[in-house]
Amino acid sequence: MARRFQKKGHPIPDGPTARKTNGKKGLAGFGLHVVLALLCLLVCFRPAECLPTGGEVVIIEMEGSINPGTALYLKRGLAEAAAKGAALVVIRLDTPGGLASSMRTMVKAILNSPVPVVVYVGPKGAGAASAGVMVTIAAHVAAMAPGTNIGAAHPVTAGGKDIEKTMSEKVVNDMAAYARGIAQEKGRNGEWVEKAIRESVSITADEALEKNVIELVAEDMDELLRLLDGRVVKLPSGEVTLKTAGLAKTYYHPGFRDRVLKTISDPNIAYILMMIGLAGIYFELAHPGAIFPGVIGGISLVLAFFAFQTLPVNYAGLILIALAIIFFVAEIKVTSYGILSIGGLVSLTLGSIMLFEDVGVSLRLMLPTIVLVGGFFVTVAGLAFRAFASRPKGGAEGMLGEVGLVKEALDPEGLVFIHGEYWRAEADEPIGPGEKVTVVGVEGLVLRVKKVPVQGR
Repeated sequence: MARRFQKKGHPIPDGPTARKTNGKKGLAGFGLHVVLALLCLLVCFRPAECLPTGGEVVIIEMEGSINPGTALYLKRGLAEAAAKGAALVVIRLDTPGGLASSMRTMVKAILNSPVPVVVYVGPKGAGAASAGVMVTIAAHVAAMAPGTNIGAAHPVTAGGKDIEKTMSEKVVNDMAAYARGIAQEKGRNGEWVEKAIRESVSITADEALEKNVIELVAEDMDELLRLLDGRVVKLPSGEVTLKTAGLAKTYYHPGFRDRVLKTISDPNIAYILMMIGLAGIYFELAHPGAIFPGVIGGISLVLAFFAFQTLPVNYAGLILIALAIIFFVAEIKVTSYGILSIGGLVSLTLGSIMLFEDVGVSLRLMLPTIVLVGGFFVTVAGLAFRAFASRPKGGAEGMLGEVGLVKEALDPEGLVFIHGEYWRAEADEPIGPGEKVTVVGVEGLVLRVKKVPVQGR
């Protein structure tokens, strides 16, 4: 059998010499195989070649403002894509911007993702403004659809107004350095990104491609995957070549918790929920048994506190708002001639302004809310105080001071007509029928009355 694989002109020797020679060749072959195996192991441990390549691309669709709910949704999507060994993640982005803290959370998640991340600004008519600029330039590959735009990244408050001058310089300089560093690390135009932050410039998809802000312009997702095939991207673990041909598309959809958190984690909505909750609970305490306001207030407060877990809440502001409620409740029990109500309104206003750190509630929303909710508290407190201070209308106490008509002579006991009812009554002096009497006391079911003096006598 050995001669069957013999090369021409090289007969295989027989005997001891053959065994010796074959032994040396066997050892040499074995050593060669060991070397080759080691080389293969070294090659295999190169991150660029040994990354798990799944057979799908995970598409995460993100529309609307960037907030803590959006950031958590993206982090969860990237983690699940990595866990299932996806070959690629595409974030289809359309945003007017959002919170800087949430944007930084998203950027860190993208920069440290073990799976290549592509940010695709689309479909046509979409945009990546403000915080969306930083999310886009953080991607391993940035792409846009025709008819989209990117830019206008100057920092503003949550209400859309410019930040106070000194603070604005600090925020703008910090944001510009942050964005420029990301752009340079990704090999993109850091000068334009800084200009977008300082001067709020915005450009189209074609201009972004020309200025090296993005790498690709694609009509749709299919063309994007076709253009991505063969591109080399740099991950934290090393370089990897994208192989997107024939990848199955899997859409990552937000769950119920993501949708709720995305909606209520807006500072303005969280603030409104808290105010509705406080108003409902307060009304229930002032008018026990109403039930409906208490139910709505309780649900609103729970949702507000659920949103607060993702927002930078200043507890001094929260305490001031709680103190305002205490002042309004105290107004019911204490005659302060409006001082407690004024103190409650001041505390409510200061607490609303201080409620969130780094982000603020829009003044256009805050002021009407304070007026409405403050007016509601004052009105309810006034009604409750009036009811508390007024004389009882029913029971024995409610009969005191009432005037009735004698129907059966009181000598000393007889019958009187009061409140549309007949009562047994007694008096200290004889009183004839038709005379008016006033109630001065109640003893069981018998009224103590006295004669009403007739004017002019």
